Amino acid sequence: MATQTIDINVASNGRMVLPASVRKAMGLHGDAKIILTVEDDQVRLSPIGHGVSRAQALYRAHAKHARTTDDFLEERKAESVADLGEVAPDAVDRDV
Repeated sequence: MATQTIDINVASNGRMVLPASVRKAMGLHGDAKIILTVEDDQVRLSPIGHGVSRAQALYRAHAKHARTTDDFLEERKAESVADLGEVAPDAVDRDV
């Protein structure tokens, strides 16, 4: 998207309305959440999905092993049991 400058009014309570053209450019439909980043005296608005997509891309780029959430939870459970000095009955030696 090309850089645009748009004047927006901010009410005394801090509310503002994003113009339809901005919402459309950001891919916002209906109720939506955005990330607001303040850097020095500038504000950047990003659709929350973009942050999630970036985090997922970073994970995929740096993850050494394909793991599911269940794998992760089982590993944490085994670590917790080991920390307590017990042996988990279903603990499996995993190459992590």
